[in-house]
Amino acid sequence: MVGIILASHGQFAAGIKQSGQMIFGEQEKVEAVTFMPDEGPDDLKAHLEEAIAQFDPEDEVLFLIDLWGGSPFNQANGLYEQHKDKWAIVTGLNLPMLIEAYGSRLSMDSAQQIAAHLVEAGREGVKIKPEDLEPKTTAAPAAATAAQQSSGNAGAPGSMQYVLARIDSRLLHGQVATTWTKTSGANRIIVVSDAVARDELRKKLIMEAAPVGVHAHVVPIDQMIKLAKDDKHFGGQKALLLFETPEDALRAIRGGVPLKELNIGSMAHSAGKVQPNKVLAFNQEDIDTFKELKQDGVKFDVRKVPSDAGENMDSILNKAQSMLDQQK
Repeated sequence: MVGIILASHGQFAAGIKQSGQMIFGEQEKVEAVTFMPDEGPDDLKAHLEEAIAQFDPEDEVLFLIDLWGGSPFNQANGLYEQHKDKWAIVTGLNLPMLIEAYGSRLSMDSAQQIAAHLVEAGREGVKIKPEDLEPKTTAAPAAATAAQQSSGNAGAPGSMQYVLARIDSRLLHGQVATTWTKTSGANRIIVVSDAVARDELRKKLIMEAAPVGVHAHVVPIDQMIKLAKDDKHFGGQKALLLFETPEDALRAIRGGVPLKELNIGSMAHSAGKVQPNKVLAFNQEDIDTFKELKQDGVKFDVRKVPSDAGENMDSILNKAQSMLDQQK
């Protein structure tokens, strides 16, 4: 596994580590090294060596550092020189870069491979409002075509591939935008919801939350059904579908969206619902809907994040039903 060392002037490294955990969850083999005003270069080098010692000898090391040419970079660079065939350094650390690093470790096992991938993520994380203040760039035709293809704008012959369908009342949030998008290989995220499609603010926030290189869309359920029946415009695309409720998923599937499995991520608690585990809450309609989905041959993958162990949906539904019955 690639070990990650965050290094900065002051407490920035420790703070961004905490921020990354809030979005992506607890991470192993991540160390924060801070260079304080009363310390010298030798102190900083010792901190970096202590951080490296927390990893296994065979682990590669990726340094994510605040500033090129500063003391954290200079001391890390001295250590890097002894392992420059495998280790890597990236400066200009920001939160989008760190989140992308966490996601990249799920599919990449080389520090240098991850480092090459992070530069664009860090740049893409810098945005501005109002948008017309954004510097205008003109790409050469060949470069523009390559960028379009890599971002998923250019379709290929064939039908759209549904790489993941998830029920999550929070829809597109950090865990979906990073872990699930990365592990599924999706290049399009489609939120399927009548309610969200009518809400311009939520639509805008969802489209802006998509990770680098992935396009996000919000479509009503009937429109998704039409797309599923005639998806030639999205041929070759890998789609991650997000549903806010099981009822929306059932309606889409019975309308013709060809889904055989649903990932069950989170269902928010509200009045009249019971909560048999930490992240799922049900009312009677929800329980009945899942039973109908099961009767239609749909399988359930109950996991909040890819690294979680799957839970048994039948057991969860039985517990929820028992809790509801006790309320009567």
